[in-house]
Amino acid sequence: MQIEDKLSEKDFHNFKILKKYLLKYTKRAYLVGGAVRDIYLNNSIKDLDIEVYDIEPAKFDKILRDFGAIGVGKNFFVYKWKNIDISLPRVEKKTGIGHRAFDVQITFDEKEASKRRDFTMNALMLNIFNTGLLDFWGGKTDIENKIIKIVDDRSFKEDSLRVFRAVQFSARFGFKCDEKSISLMQQIDLKDLSKERIFWELEKLFKARYLHYGFYYFIRVAIMRKLFKIDIACKDFYKITKELILHQKNFVSKYYQYYFLYILSKFLDEDINKWLKLLNAPKEYEKIYKLQPKLPKSINDRFLLETSLKIPINSWLENYNPNIKKRAIELGIFKNKFKTDVNALDVLKNNFKGIDIAVEIKRRELEFIDKYIDSVIPQT
Repeated sequence: MQIEDKLSEKDFHNFKILKKYLLKYTKRAYLVGGAVRDIYLNNSIKDLDIEVYDIEPAKFDKILRDFGAIGVGKNFFVYKWKNIDISLPRVEKKTGIGHRAFDVQITFDEKEASKRRDFTMNALMLNIFNTGLLDFWGGKTDIENKIIKIVDDRSFKEDSLRVFRAVQFSARFGFKCDEKSISLMQQIDLKDLSKERIFWELEKLFKARYLHYGFYYFIRVAIMRKLFKIDIACKDFYKITKELILHQKNFVSKYYQYYFLYILSKFLDEDINKWLKLLNAPKEYEKIYKLQPKLPKSINDRFLLETSLKIPINSWLENYNPNIKKRAIELGIFKNKFKTDVNALDVLKNNFKGIDIAVEIKRRELEFIDKYIDSVIPQT
């Protein structure tokens, strides 16, 4: 297994320099975490995490500072050099509330160190010098079988964010969670998490390839209930799942991350803005959802043309419906707004004032649309 084959040219160069430097002090340094998982998934590596053994903390600090690395989590023995995180192996014990409330101790036992990992697929260790693999928890087999399985119940429960990580991993890789892990995650309280940390993980779900997997576990591990206070009826669950499976391929890439919550809120008839506040979502989400018109019972040409007065249909998240896209393209409004001959100056000349100006402009635009439909669009 060649680590270098999965690296960019720049990362390969930096990795080679660091490997040569560390070899002067130890023969036990491992690539750990998601990087090893991604190698076995045949994905490129973006984040390099290296765990270094057989060096005491004081010496480790000195040799890394001499190398030019910066301590980014010195209480956790974590340093950063270029695009690489370098750390000492550790065991952690929860001491309070929050993701920093841990008592940390060094261990040079690889199995003991790997026990703090969340899932078996993330607990693999690859020696950077000889590419020997350490797999204490069956992670390689679980990757091959596309299974998400918790490594250690005690350490897992100490960081409730891992429940969200399970969901976004499932959505990204199309993996299933094993039943024992699901049962444990259902029992974990999520109230100790900050909105920012929750959204960080959920956004990975929103951008993922297998959204229906993520939605399934969003329900199974009770995130929907605990976060949004909503229990989903079976009929709604099947409708949403079917919608994601059938139409995800039609999502416009520019807006991909916004479809998940849009579809959920549409089928559940829920106010998406309430969810955005609960998640403290970035302003860009609020801006995109604010542009979305309220759906009528039936979508006709008039509604499409009216919607496209403000935004082209490819900016309306309902554009994933192939029938809507097809009709919008025929009307010339999929990528462009619909233009009328209504002029605001003409309205002002007619002595309209204040809020009446906008009302009159809207009335004239709709009148133009009705005439356009009667005179230009073939009736079927």
